[in-house]
Amino acid sequence: MRYIDELDVGGARTFIRADLNVPLDGSTITDTTRIEASLPTIRWALDHGAIVIVASHLGRPKGTVDPALSLRPIADSLSEFLQRQVMFAPDCIGDATERLVRGCATGDVVVLENLRFHPEEAKNDAGFARQLAALADVYVNDAFGAAHRAHASTEGMAHIVPQTAAGLLIRKEVEALSKITESPERPLVAILGGAKVSDKINVIENLLTKVDALLIGGAMAYTFLRAQGHATGKSLVEEDRLDLARTLLERAQQSGVALHLPSDHVVSTALDGSAPAEQAGIEIPDGTMGVDIGPATSERYGAEIAKARTVLWNGPMGIFEVEAFSAGTMAVADAMAKSPAMTVVGGGDSIAALSRSGKSSQISHISTGGGAALEFLEGRTLPGLAVLNR
Repeated sequence: MRYIDELDVGGARTFIRADLNVPLDGSTITDTTRIEASLPTIRWALDHGAIVIVASHLGRPKGTVDPALSLRPIADSLSEFLQRQVMFAPDCIGDATERLVRGCATGDVVVLENLRFHPEEAKNDAGFARQLAALADVYVNDAFGAAHRAHASTEGMAHIVPQTAAGLLIRKEVEALSKITESPERPLVAILGGAKVSDKINVIENLLTKVDALLIGGAMAYTFLRAQGHATGKSLVEEDRLDLARTLLERAQQSGVALHLPSDHVVSTALDGSAPAEQAGIEIPDGTMGVDIGPATSERYGAEIAKARTVLWNGPMGIFEVEAFSAGTMAVADAMAKSPAMTVVGGGDSIAALSRSGKSSQISHISTGGGAALEFLEGRTLPGLAVLNR
């Protein structure tokens, strides 16, 4: 791919498709991580004389205007970060927005209203893409979190704007994830958690051809344990995925990959923490549910992480939002932070857990793309990146 720092953007209307899909409490942004991740590309464009047009989606308005999902708070936040006035367009297309953009001078910044207020965005409508493209001399995609979507702003308009490139955030993401999929320092260890095997089948299958060890936690571990014949009590088990779990276990053995499953658990009778948490061995008692990996498993997983030279983590080890069920996930976060290896964390829950642990600054790379990162690790082509190939 070509990157923005290979372009001459002086005096050019530079359309930066960012991923500013931040959490809101009313009109208050509760986490500015994605805004901060977009700043290097925006600042580079400004430092090199561009007129900057920033576009993003926010939430899921389903093609209708929802004032609660307006990007105005994002424009205000960007203004603070950039320490300059940031203009806000009333829409992402239309006469008023075109007049605003055409009246801009070098160094100006305009934030467009939510792209997904228009149903044509998600449909990758050619006419809508042309309207967006009419605003730009240069197109830069820096929205890694949306790069797996073939939408008008992530794929369609890149066919129309004369000059296209990826942003600096996408370069960071591609370089970090490519080190895992193409040229990792070994041992390479992956930690996968979350609720369902079915959500991560393709990732597991692809990683089994690359990793030296795979550590499984979260509710999907119970499907693997049931497939081995262990008692899982009332834990979440995908009954229709037991054969698949057995196949994956066999494939790991054939590939020489050490696939680790929990050997002890934290169990409870209530997922919300309203009942006591208790320790259990590998067999989960009847009437209880696994809610976290146990201390012996946490120690074993920590030892595997300590031996690694490259570590990937995606998915919590338990219901970490409940304090009594958070120890396993926090232990992984701590082991990742202490590791001298290259460490990569992806997925909203893992990033939230890492933030809660206070160890985010000790991680080599925190991916901003949940679904996009998983698809990249599956080996799939991301439409928003493929369209930028030279």
